[in-house]
Amino acid sequence: MTTMATQGAFLRLRLTSSSKSVAKPTELGFLSSQLSGLRISQGPSTDVINRISLPSFPGALQPIVARRICPFTGKKANRANKVSFSNHKTKKLQFVNLQYKKVWWEAGKRFVKLRLSTKALKTIEKNGLDAVAKKAGIDLRKK
Repeated sequence: MTTMATQGAFLRLRLTSSSKSVAKPTELGFLSSQLSGLRISQGPSTDVINRISLPSFPGALQPIVARRICPFTGKKANRANKVSFSNHKTKKLQFVNLQYKKVWWEAGKRFVKLRLSTKALKTIEKNGLDAVAKKAGIDLRKK
């Protein structure tokens, strides 16, 4: 069985709004980024390809996914070798020790819930939340 990408087929999208309306360029850019390189064209809807339904997000926004990166220190996963007893090496990821923590923000007179690494937590205890956030370029006033 071959895929659409190997056949070189064009993906034709049918707009299912009230009448024939033209898609905005921003919508087409969003769709092309979601389809990873497939061409988008408007035309007659006679192919089987038109039956493909795309996931719809409100306002054409992508879902927010929490990344495993500390916003304060910039630490992220490390590629490492897992070495067995027979010295056989396989690749593995060593993730950052991220914790959800409520930290008291003195300037805002409230707690701020943050997802930060344990290294960033030690740095905040040493230097203060305002200094670390300013150095990292993080605005704590946002919710």
